[in-house]
Amino acid sequence: MGSGSNVEGVRRANLGAILRLVHHRGPLSRAALTQETGLNRSTIGGLVMRLAEHGLVSEQEPDPTRRVGRPSPTVVPADGVVAVAVNPEVDALEIGAVGFGGAVRARVRQETDHVLSPEEVAERVAAVMAQWGSGPLRGARILGVGVAVPGLVRAADGIVRNAPHLGWRDVDIAALVTAATGMRAAAGNDASLGAIAEWLFGAAQNHDDVIYLNGGPSGIGGGVILGGRSVSGTGGYAGEWGQNRPSLDDEADRRVPGGVLEDEVNRRRLFDALGAHDDASLAAALERPEPGEAARQRRILAATLANAANALDPSAVVLGGFLAALRGADPVSFDDSVRAQMLAAPAEDLEISAAALGADRLLIGAAELVFETLMADPVA
Repeated sequence: MGSGSNVEGVRRANLGAILRLVHHRGPLSRAALTQETGLNRSTIGGLVMRLAEHGLVSEQEPDPTRRVGRPSPTVVPADGVVAVAVNPEVDALEIGAVGFGGAVRARVRQETDHVLSPEEVAERVAAVMAQWGSGPLRGARILGVGVAVPGLVRAADGIVRNAPHLGWRDVDIAALVTAATGMRAAAGNDASLGAIAEWLFGAAQNHDDVIYLNGGPSGIGGGVILGGRSVSGTGGYAGEWGQNRPSLDDEADRRVPGGVLEDEVNRRRLFDALGAHDDASLAAALERPEPGEAARQRRILAATLANAANALDPSAVVLGGFLAALRGADPVSFDDSVRAQMLAAPAEDLEISAAALGADRLLIGAAELVFETLMADPVA
């Protein structure tokens, strides 16, 4: 490879670093970008100009009332650049348009009376995008489509190996979406993408080692961030907490012989016990004196988290969906129970919290599949 190719490779990497900072951290001054990247001011200026020429960022003049010395312009992400995000579930299809910085600009939730096939999902995504093209996304630059799938997605090629609750096996959902929309598409595991979203923009910001578990209609999934990197495993299947054997101190707590965690800590069983119909009504029901089923599931979940934290030594554990509601019934006692079952040293600095991004987290995570491709080569 010649020196010209090397120089261009470095330039692409620097462009990606600046765009990533603005995307993940929000508006930053040129001075802040200089400090964060270690590049000099003139280099930063040239890189920002190139990103602006490609419509990815713009610059704003600094606030004159806060002028100290010679303030530098503020670099902000472009408003018109979006990724379309998709999350198929057993009872609904959610489609969102996500801008830089994790801002959800538009969203549609389509309740379904049957589990959608991959082809139906692709057709519905195309129909919504066509409507948005003359509505909320008129004039926007759509970079691509990210699909958050509740199942095993192979990292090498994005094939959905098994989404058992959807009934999908060895499905190339990204290819189907591309064929229907004409846009580049990518797929990933929904909970792993939710972990990335909470790490970048939510409850796990400023943490480099994170365990994330989400409970939804399709069971329990999760993700792991270690050393500031999302851990996918050899095939892309890491984080399947729901398929682990549950931590049961008392066999009387078992409800499914030979069952896995998501059989025992189970949304439907909890709904039936409390008369709830969604996560909001579940949270309200859990404010009342706790019935035996909720207490049982809390015990199992706390023991499972303690084992995971002992193994991985995270600084943060984040819970989403109905798992957050289980903890939220009495967060102090729940967190104390987790720490009491851990080794003392890793328990000292562990933070446990509910997911902060609410219903947006899977859409924001799916959009990262698209934005990461852009940041790898912003001006391709």
